[in-house]
Amino acid sequence: MNVHNRDLATDKDTEALVKRPSKEEAEEAVRTLLRWAGDDPDREGLLDTPKRVTKAYRDWFRGYDEDPVDMLQRTFGEVEGYSGMVLLRDIRFESYCEHHMAPIIGVAHVAYIPTERVVGISKLARVVNTFAKRLQVQEKMNQQIAQVLYDVLKPRGVAVVLEGEHHCMSTRGVHKPGVTMVTSSMLGDFLTDRELRKEFMDMIGNPTNRGS
Repeated sequence: MNVHNRDLATDKDTEALVKRPSKEEAEEAVRTLLRWAGDDPDREGLLDTPKRVTKAYRDWFRGYDEDPVDMLQRTFGEVEGYSGMVLLRDIRFESYCEHHMAPIIGVAHVAYIPTERVVGISKLARVVNTFAKRLQVQEKMNQQIAQVLYDVLKPRGVAVVLEGEHHCMSTRGVHKPGVTMVTSSMLGDFLTDRELRKEFMDMIGNPTNRGS
C-alpha cells in the first residue's frame, strides 16, 4: 500500500470509529473552553461565540469532507505534445497543527512532468487546500500532496515544497515569530534527475538559499 492510500485508509477508519458530535455538543464544548480560559460564556460579548466557532471549524477543517482523488479525474490531452515541467508556485495555504491546533500559514510549490495529459492548474491549488484544511503535520501534508498527484496523474515525476510558519512556536512556547519550516517531497524523475530537481528549485527561488 503506498503512502497516499495508507493515509486515506487511516482517515476512513477514523471516520468510522469517531462519530461527529451534534452542533449543540460542539457549542457546549466551546463554552467549556471559554470557562477554562477564565471568561464567562454567558456575558454579552461571548453569547454567540460558540456558534461562530463551530461555524468557523466547518470552514477550517472542510478538508475532511473533500476527496483530492475526485478533483484530479478530469484531465486534458490537447497540449501539443508538451512534456516539460508544469509548476504552480506560491500557493498560499492555511493549515492547523495537530499538536496544538495552532495555525500553520505558508505557501506550497507544486510541479509535475506530464506524460500525455495535464490537469487544470486550479486543481493543484485545490488539492493543496484539501490536505491543508485538516489537522496536520507539515511533513505528512507535504507527502500526501505529492503522493496523490503521483498516483492519480501518473506523471514522470512530482515535486512539492512547503514553506510554513508554525504559530505553535511563534505565538507560544519558544515565541520565535518569522521562522519558516521548509519540507520537500520528490517522486519519480525529480528524485532521480539531479538537474531537473535543480531546475525546479531555481524556479521557485530555492528556499534554502534565500537571504544569502
